[in-house]
Amino acid sequence: MLVLAIAATANAQVTLKPHIGLNITDMSVSGGDASGKAGFLAGLSVAFGKKIYFEPGLQYVVKSSEITSSSAPSTWDPNTSLSGFRIPVAVGINLLGNEKSTLSLRGFGGASAFFITNVSDNIDNADINKTNFGVFAGAGLDIWKLFLDVSYEWSLTNLQENVSAIEVGKTNSLYLNAGFRFNF
Repeated sequence: MLVLAIAATANAQVTLKPHIGLNITDMSVSGGDASGKAGFLAGLSVAFGKKIYFEPGLQYVVKSSEITSSSAPSTWDPNTSLSGFRIPVAVGINLLGNEKSTLSLRGFGGASAFFITNVSDNIDNADINKTNFGVFAGAGLDIWKLFLDVSYEWSLTNLQENVSAIEVGKTNSLYLNAGFRFNF
């Protein structure tokens, strides 16, 4: 199977995609309310294939949210942020056009892992699940050498557990990425 995978990628169109973007993350909490705030990301992905493609990537992501609770101390800062590395792995299809068209529309979906490297001071670092998994779906628009992707990710892992005041559960994120396409 490894030989077949290597042979398939050797004959496939390869597209390098550096990008930057925004995310809005909504957190489910018990014992409080959360509202999503804009965060940012920067990353690189590589797409293999023509009509149907496989696209692994690596992104540095900062997710932000505002968490309020009536049981939190008055000195508690409601602005919460998480940062780390996200590894999305997508499978997509070119719906209109192809990888060499001036204008094309794509649909994609896949799974991701988010490895948290830093949390804001108002969250106990010991209670954070450092590895979070999710699934996502989205659409992309390619215009010449530029692309714009919009996707929504549903978390499969609770972010934090065993907390006395506020328990932060799953995070759901809207991602908006833009960048360049370099075909090889």
